[in-house]
Amino acid sequence: GSALTETLYVLDEPSIGLHVRDTHRLIKALQKLKEQGNTVVVVEHDPDMIRAADQIIDLGPGAGKQGGQIVFQGELGSLLKSSDSLTAQYLRDRKVSLRKWSARKPKGWITIHKAREHNLKGIEVRIPLGVMVCITGVSGAGKTTLVNNTLYARAKGNRNSEFKKGAFDSIEGLEQIDDLILVDQSPIGKSLRSNPATYIKVFSEIRDLFALTREAKKNGFKPRHFSFNTVGGRCETCQGAGLQVLEMQFLEDVIITCEACEGKRFRPEILKIQYHDKNISDLLNMTVDEAFSFLQGHERIASKLQVLKEVGLGYLTLGQSTSTLSGGECQRLKLAHHIAQSREGRNLFIFDEPTTGLHLADVELLLATFHQLLIRGHSLIVIEHNLDLIRCADYIIDLGPEGGEEGGRLVIEGDPEAIMTSKQSYTGQFLKKRLGKN
Repeated sequence: GSALTETLYVLDEPSIGLHVRDTHRLIKALQKLKEQGNTVVVVEHDPDMIRAADQIIDLGPGAGKQGGQIVFQGELGSLLKSSDSLTAQYLRDRKVSLRKWSARKPKGWITIHKAREHNLKGIEVRIPLGVMVCITGVSGAGKTTLVNNTLYARAKGNRNSEFKKGAFDSIEGLEQIDDLILVDQSPIGKSLRSNPATYIKVFSEIRDLFALTREAKKNGFKPRHFSFNTVGGRCETCQGAGLQVLEMQFLEDVIITCEACEGKRFRPEILKIQYHDKNISDLLNMTVDEAFSFLQGHERIASKLQVLKEVGLGYLTLGQSTSTLSGGECQRLKLAHHIAQSREGRNLFIFDEPTTGLHLADVELLLATFHQLLIRGHSLIVIEHNLDLIRCADYIIDLGPEGGEEGGRLVIEGDPEAIMTSKQSYTGQFLKKRLGKN
């Protein structure tokens, strides 16, 4: 709107939260900026956005320590011929289905009567259990209001829900589930001491390993001495954080590496205790993949680390502060925690746009973990815009047809094939196009 020229615009994943219909509108707006003489740099995972680019820079080949290199730079045509790019592998054949399991049948239903909060038009919604349900529709169609403010807030009650309870007549079928679990992208915590190892509850077992070594027993060290959260083994200068925060009063605080322990978090005598030539600090600096190989002989530890690998977080270091994780990483860490904790059951998991910030390869990993939850008897509700995930759903509830006051209606519901028959469903029409069924 400012009509600037010769300006460099940098956009970080602008398609987040957008329906594919709106993503195409965004692409046209960005192309207009370019035509006015500007330069547009976009950090993005969306395949349509990538295909619309004049120049593509693909980083990798992996994530974390395995990334940081330019795998490819050039035009789309050359990218599609690249054998080194993981992005190219997923873009080459858009019609390939990620589904790796046969269709599941519902094991029951939850029915919401007359949902009318915000722009919802008093709709009746039936949600099947024991399957993966996708709630779709353009931005502002009423998806979050239906799932979070109506279903989740009602099941949890006002005291236990962060969402205001929406207006509706009644909800039937909640007795068929044990609990509703919301897995969103909110930060896990601001503590510098919280990390993947503590969150997945594997650190206590790692501390036990060090406490059982001959040198630890000789010196009288217990598992608590290998914790950076308790007095005894931790560095008291930084209180086990490995970092020190310098308050700058009117300026932003400065965080520096602790000079006493050099960021290793523990006292020197604790760091002398080694397990297979590695001390506790060395282990915390390992990636999940490295630690999995190193601790392969310990089944309980390896099984929890395996879950982190399965959700695509194998590149994180065990001791990395959760305050440094992205929203997508936080969500997958929460998912890993629930998978590691839950066995058989009848929980209903709610995921709010879980593909945000995920590469196409990570979407495939996410689907595999969803499959594991379903095998264990749980149910899934996924609020989503990503067509690659939507096409793998067992059941789709499409709201709209537009956003705001023109939304809030039930456009169509059913399996992906049924959704694609609706001319009123933007989701169905774009899904049909993505699968090459036009």
